[in-house]
Amino acid sequence: MPKTNDAALAAFISAKTEIDAMLERLAALSADHFECSPEDVNWGDVGTLEHYRARLREITDMAFREGEHAN
Repeated sequence: MPKTNDAALAAFISAKTEIDAMLERLAALSADHFECSPEDVNWGDVGTLEHYRARLREITDMAFREGEHAN
């Protein structure tokens, strides 16, 4: 009897759907300047954004095989 990948496909689609929703939320937050008005930006906001950027860089480096994940 041949194996099917139905369960793996369902899990993949579920994970992709969740990622798509997270990306949408991040894009909306970015469009709103991460809820920071220019006159209120402080170094704490910069640190938070740097943290977000570092985590996203790690993800994009893995996804696109760049940085430490380059072949």
